[in-house]
Amino acid sequence: MEPKLTVVPCPQCKKDVVWSPESQYRPFCSKQCQMIDFGEWADEENTIPGAPDMSDSDGWSEDPY
Repeated sequence: MEPKLTVVPCPQCKKDVVWSPESQYRPFCSKQCQMIDFGEWADEENTIPGAPDMSDSDGWSEDPY
């Protein structure tokens, strides 16, 4: 009995990608889709929700009150 292949959609183009060592760019189908995704993260078009930044504009300071 052959093992069942895991297939995932490419996050960019939604093309099916076999999840295996032979799929060099997994979960992406190609280097092109991988680089498009990387560019979106670099341009901050993609973000992971989390705590807001603690910048000076927030009124936060290390100085004691």
